Amino acid sequence: MADDTAGPPPETENGPAYRVDPAHTLGERDLLEGWLEFHRDTLRWKIEGLDDEQLKRRSVPPSTMSLLGLVRHMADVELNWFRRVLAGEQAPGIFWSDDNLEGEFDDVDGAVVADDVATWQAEIGKARAIAATRSLDDTGVRRRGPCSLRWIYVHLIEEYARHNGHADLLRECIDGATGD
Repeated sequence: MADDTAGPPPETENGPAYRVDPAHTLGERDLLEGWLEFHRDTLRWKIEGLDDEQLKRRSVPPSTMSLLGLVRHMADVELNWFRRVLAGEQAPGIFWSDDNLEGEFDDVDGAVVADDVATWQAEIGKARAIAATRSLDDTGVRRRGPCSLRWIYVHLIEEYARHNGHADLLRECIDGATGD
């Protein structure tokens, strides 16, 4: 993950310049998309500048959670909610299976970090493309019932926010870096 040639991204008081608080007067869709992007960017920020070993490190034993595990988990979360639920695709898990439910967290030792981060970013791109063609009221199917894009956005914001709290603690254990 570390790229010594580029240097760190420009910083603001809230982290890297690409991580932007949504404006306080946005309409509903822009606000939901803005907060989701903010939380996606927060996880990206938490993994920046670390090497592969650090990203795979399980900093809070006995938990198998690591920063790379969180990235892998969020790739599967993006896939599930946008591709499976909203778009109705029959897509298998990326990093887990029915035989290995915790694979996204448990199987990081042999993982190729750059590939897994690229997979997460690709799933974000697919999610954005799917959402762009739908209204907030459009629904997919979850557990045999309708599930709106609005609900998916709120859930993803919650999911990223919760895991970004984990990422903050994991990062602090690795190198002492903190930040909201």
